[in-house]
Parts: sequence; structure tokens; C-alpha cells
Amino acid sequence: MHNHHNWLQSLKSFRHPQVITMLFLGFSAGIPLLLIFSSLSLWLREAGVERSTVTYFSWAALAYSFKFLWAPLVDRMPLPLLTRILGRRRAWLGVSQFGIMSSIALIGLVDPAQENALNLMAVVVVMLGFSAATQDIVIDAYRIESAEQDLQALMSSTYIAGYRIGMLTSGAGALVLASYLGSTADAYSYNAWKVTYLCMSLSMLIGLVTTFVIKEPVHQPNSSHPYSTQQYLKFLSIFIMCIAIFVLTYLFTASDSTLLKIQLKELTHNGVLSNLAIEAGRLTLGILLVIGFIKVMSYSPLYERQLVQETYIDPIADFFSRYGIKLAILLLAFIGFYRISDIVLGVISNVFFQDMGFTKSEIATVVKTFGLFMTIAGGFLGGLLAMRYGVIRILYLGAALTVATNLLFMFLAESGHNIELLYVVISADNLTAGLASAAFVAFLSSLTNISFTAVQYAVFSSLMTLLPKMIGGYSGSMVDNLGYSTFFLVASLIGLPVLLLIYLIQRHAAFKNQ
Repeated sequence: MHNHHNWLQSLKSFRHPQVITMLFLGFSAGIPLLLIFSSLSLWLREAGVERSTVTYFSWAALAYSFKFLWAPLVDRMPLPLLTRILGRRRAWLGVSQFGIMSSIALIGLVDPAQENALNLMAVVVVMLGFSAATQDIVIDAYRIESAEQDLQALMSSTYIAGYRIGMLTSGAGALVLASYLGSTADAYSYNAWKVTYLCMSLSMLIGLVTTFVIKEPVHQPNSSHPYSTQQYLKFLSIFIMCIAIFVLTYLFTASDSTLLKIQLKELTHNGVLSNLAIEAGRLTLGILLVIGFIKVMSYSPLYERQLVQETYIDPIADFFSRYGIKLAILLLAFIGFYRISDIVLGVISNVFFQDMGFTKSEIATVVKTFGLFMTIAGGFLGGLLAMRYGVIRILYLGAALTVATNLLFMFLAESGHNIELLYVVISADNLTAGLASAAFVAFLSSLTNISFTAVQYAVFSSLMTLLPKMIGGYSGSMVDNLGYSTFFLVASLIGLPVLLLIYLIQRHAAFKNQ
């Protein structure tokens, strides 16, 4: 009876205002992503734009990977007037959501089929990427600060549910709307896409209204040195100059790098490796130039040493001092590896389904729609189980199930076009992904110090996708060399070290009771 009562209590927690809030904020966070990627690329293809000429649209994705760089600004910098009226988190949330709404609307007002329209569109898309990544930073900080530790798992599961519904709206929803309004591959209609993007912009009102309705979190970081607006503006100007240097490095090395890639490919007979080496070189050059610039600026009156120390160095130092060097490195390795198996497999999955002979409508029905409900169900299940049995146990379960479900893809690769098996594989895979994500987000939330919420969580979430995305880029050539079955076996085995990492973490006193 006692156990039954506990389950009932856990289920009732879903009605907690903070838990419901995360559903709406999750929806708001899920909207922009596909409007930058899949929906936009389909629109551009219908408008007759070559995908290869639109490479700079992927720049918007960089905002998500490097958001930890400006998370400190969002964490500390007050917004004139708004911070006083709404409070620190809600002010930034409102501004980022307004930025997303206007960016989506502006994209809709540009017809990519017109001459020179793409440059304007690229600028707006990057603006959308930055606004969306900023919104993510604030929502993560808000979630962690607005409720106690025991609610975090449920809040992350409603957040995942909202996020997926947002993605469904801006992905499948946008495509259905555009084709209903009369734009197809054969008959392109700019008007249909314009109306679609304006509707997507309006759907962000859900998040904006939520921001005005919710209360500002009680637990908040307090700065020991309140700085003047002038000091923050100096700080911001250095930050903007750093971005400009990084972007210009990429632009100026573009033509040389293309030549170098061709030469290196002829030498090594390996296109993928040549691309990676040259791109890694460009990235390193950009970072080195920025570091050099900061070093020079540190002698100028623009550089506020105390502010830089508190904003960038203290959050990192705090993490290492709380957990000690050994455990901190172990935790960072775990964060980098936990979703690796999933993400690497996810990169190639759509191509795999097509290669197995599944039609677009079968993929849309089973993978996108049915799969979505499975992910949401997994998220809720993960939240409930983490609340009942502790986060660490569910992290174990999530990691073990990820290894097992990835092996199911091997069966599908062997049996080919089998719709029943596809349902089984997608059910298991998406349920597991939802369950593991909910536990993982709750675990990451528990690692942050309330004094540095936004910065530490942004570093964790960037790290979480960085390594898998880099490896994911190879998945195509891995499949070419190994075949699908062996690739899925490798993708499963990559997940095994994660179990060892959780075991090592759990042995430390700090995580014994989680």
C-alpha cells in the first residue's frame, strides 16, 4: 500500500506549476531548431537554391555548440529597465523570445528565389540561431533555480515533451502547412512559405505569454560586485570583437582551405580525413587569434579584470574545487560520452531507413510521429522512475538500454523492409532515448552550483553534443566501409564505457545517495 501511495505522490507532482511551466517553455525551445535546418532546407530546395551554396546556414548551428561563451553575459548582465521590471531570468527570456519571433518573421519576408536574397536570409538565420541558443541558456538556468532537486527529473521530462511537440510543429507542421497552402517541389510558391513562417513566428507567443505569467526564481546567484552598465558594455564590446575576429578568420581562409583540402585529399586519398584536418586547423587558428586578441586587450582600459574573473573563471574553478580534479574530469568524461551512442546512430538513421526500402510516408508515420510519442512517454517514465529510485540508477538503466536497443538496429539491417520490426525498433529506441535524456538532464542540473547556474549548465550541454557530433560526421563513411550491421554493433559498443563511468562516479561519496 505504501509503495502504491508513493507512486501516486510521484504522479501528482506532474501537476506542480513549475513542472507544467517547463512543458510550455520546452515547446518554445523546440520551435526554432527545425526552422533553421530541415524545414528551411526544403524551402530553399523548392525555391531552386542549390544546397551546396547555402553552406553558411549551418553557421546558425554553431550558436548551439558555443553558447557557453556568452552564457556568462546572460547570467550576469542586467538588461536596462527590463531586469528591474521582470527580474533577471524573465527579462532575458522575454528578449530572446522576441528575438526568435522577429527572426522567424523576417526569414518569412525574404524570398530566397530573388537575387542577392540569400545573404540577407543568412544574416537573419544566424540571428535566429543566437536568439534560440540564448533562450536555451535562460530556460536551463530557470529550470534549475525554480524548483528543488527532487522535482528536476519531472521538470526535465515535461521539458523534453514540450520540446518534441515544438519540433513536430516546426518540422512536420511547417511542411504540411506549406504544402496545404500550395507549395510543392514542382510548383514553388513563396507566399505559402511566407505564411508558414509567419504562423511559426506566432506560435512563439506560447513561450512569451508563459514568460510573463511565471514568477522569477527565488534561488538566484548573487554577484559580490554589482557592476555599472558602462563596465558591462566594455565587456560586451570585447566579446563582440572576439566573435568578429573568429568569423573573419573563417571568411578569409575559405578559398585557401578549399585548395588545401583538394591537395591533401590527393596525398592521403581520404576526403573525410582531409576535410577534418583542414577544418580543425581553421578552428584552432580562429581560437588562437581570439586568445591573442584577449591577451592584447587585457592591457587596455576596456578590460575589466574582476568582471572577467567572476564571469568566466570562477564558474569553472568552482566546479573543480567542489568535486576535486579527479572526480571533475571523470564527470566531464561521462557528460561527453553519455549520449554518444545515440547521437552517432541518429545522424545516419534516416538514410538507413531509406536504404532499407521504407517509403517517405512510412518514415513519417513510424519514425517521426509514432516515434515522437514514444520519446515523450520515455521522458515521463524516466522522470517518474528517477524520482522514485534515484537519478543514478536510471542513468544506469538508460545506458544499458541504449546499448541493447542499438543492437536491435542490426536485426532490422538483416531483415530489410519489415514494418512490424520497424515499429518495435523505434518504440524501444525512442522510449530509451526519452528515459535516458530525462535522467541525464536531471543529473546535469544537480551538478550545477546555484551561484553559476547558466554558465555551468551551458558548458555541460555543449560538451554533451560536441564529441558525438564530431564522430557522427564520420558515420556515413563508416557505413560505407563496414556495412550497416557492423556499424550498429560498433555504435552499441561505444556505449559500454559509459556503464563503467557511472560505476566509478557512484563510488564517490557525493553521489552515493543519488
